[in-house]
Amino acid sequence: MIFLTVFLLFSADILAAQESNQAIYLQKYQNGLQLYNTSHWHEAAIEFRRAQEISATVGDWSRAIYWVILSELAYSDYGSALLDMDELDKIAPNSSYSRDMLYHRARVYFNLGYFDDALLLFRRYIDAVSTFETNLDEFADRIAAAYFWMGECLYTMGQFDEAQKFYTWVIDRYPESPKQEVCIYRVELIKQKKIEAELLALLQWSHEESLRTSEDYQRRIRVYEYTLNEYQRRLAEITSGQSRTGTPVTVVPLDIIPADIQEDDDPQSAYQRLLEWARQLIMVLDQMIIEREYGGSF
Repeated sequence: MIFLTVFLLFSADILAAQESNQAIYLQKYQNGLQLYNTSHWHEAAIEFRRAQEISATVGDWSRAIYWVILSELAYSDYGSALLDMDELDKIAPNSSYSRDMLYHRARVYFNLGYFDDALLLFRRYIDAVSTFETNLDEFADRIAAAYFWMGECLYTMGQFDEAQKFYTWVIDRYPESPKQEVCIYRVELIKQKKIEAELLALLQWSHEESLRTSEDYQRRIRVYEYTLNEYQRRLAEITSGQSRTGTPVTVVPLDIIPADIQEDDDPQSAYQRLLEWARQLIMVLDQMIIEREYGGSF
């Protein structure tokens, strides 16, 4: 009888202690929520952590550490948040918060610059929700946000066409999403970037083409200058021969000497042929000048 009385008294003390701990847990938890909702995230994390430490069940522990993680994310303590996520996965791998942790871990990876890893986790989150939830309307905003952040990963990596697909998906499928406006902005920004890239490529091509045209022009001018000099030399030889034979010397326009004219050819015949070649050369030079002055290409 005495043993039974002692046992009952001991059980009552334990129950009272448990009830007291549970009351303290709830108080700390409620305090944490109030602080979190008023953006006092550091203080909220402290309250949630205290609730976690005195939690009596795995469910209470999971709920408290979940809010610890959200608080840490709110004030950008990503290292501590990742450690607590790992702890949650270890202690309660099948908790109701595990799926949400896929999304939050992906956000942390994005903020830390691990864009490929973030992409995979956002995809896993969407697949998990789509597989295990029947009422997807309840998760529409979070799914839309996941698609948006996948677009942000690709956008940050410079894969604009792929990013635009995710932004457009949110615009078309989730018109009520809070991410709707920023997705529209991103699509317009991508279009602008494409136009800028095309203009830049066009300007670069135009510049390179101008350089090539200029170089070709200068090369052709040098060829004609050489040809004219050669013509003048040979013409001087022929006209010199004309003066020796008594034939009047006439100043001949610049031109190239035909290859079949020799110094011992009939001077008058050579002279006429030279005039014809001079006319052709002048026409070529005039055309080159016109093309150069008015933007023609060679």
